[in-house]
Amino acid sequence: MSAVTRAKRLSTPQIRDRKGQQPIVCLTAYTTQMARWLDPHVDLLLVGDSLGMVVYGFDSTLPVTLDMMIAHGAAVMRGAERACVIVDLPFGSYQASPEQAFRAAARVMAETGCSGVKLEGGAEMAETIRFLAQRGIPVCGHVGLMPQSVNVAGGFKATGRSEAEAQKVAQDAATVADAGAFAVVLEGTVEPVAAAITSSLKVPTIGIGASPACDGQILVAEDVFGLFSDFTPRFVKRYANLGVEISAAAEAYAREVRSRTFPTLDHCFRARPDKDRSA
Repeated sequence: MSAVTRAKRLSTPQIRDRKGQQPIVCLTAYTTQMARWLDPHVDLLLVGDSLGMVVYGFDSTLPVTLDMMIAHGAAVMRGAERACVIVDLPFGSYQASPEQAFRAAARVMAETGCSGVKLEGGAEMAETIRFLAQRGIPVCGHVGLMPQSVNVAGGFKATGRSEAEAQKVAQDAATVADAGAFAVVLEGTVEPVAAAITSSLKVPTIGIGASPACDGQILVAEDVFGLFSDFTPRFVKRYANLGVEISAAAEAYAREVRSRTFPTLDHCFRARPDKDRSA
């Protein structure tokens, strides 16, 4: 019997080395089954704290806990074999100090088996990123629109429209990269600014609502597949409309149950005749 050969998981150095090469394909995943579906097609799966809104129905990412991220990170790792899996550090788990960030990141790495963590913040997080990277924890940075700072920013708004904003996000991206991040997510950053940042950095940029020039792209999988019917962000392209199909299937199921056309005997276990005990 020949042994089954499994694809080797992409590493963070391999992601970093894709700078200026073939675009890096990234999507979010929060469950084992979604990871299994996406794994053959993507380079990186992000277990994002966006699960707070997508899975739990929160209004923002702020209520997400470290335990939640670890549980979902472990679930994704059970479903992904080749994609590089990165797990978000949630709000409040890393901002206080580099030491706090290390404790949180070490738990995530040890309890999920993921390849690295992502954290939000620019120049103010450089010391923390350097602290983690020097201690063996790969870090993906995240600048521009930062959902964990939604209250300070006054909502989910694009950045880089003014000269001051453009300089700030560019400086943040450069500082994060210099501190040791293997890649930087650019979210909600106006296109010319995101393109210029991508050109200037030595590590890959991963865009979401940023620029086609970024070294990679990421979207929330549920947005891509049409599992949210009430709102589609401007930067999302839907490749399916599964929410409508799920609703239609549920309607058909409910109709058949109420009309007693499901289940039929074909969907039931039949009683087996007793064996002849006289033999």
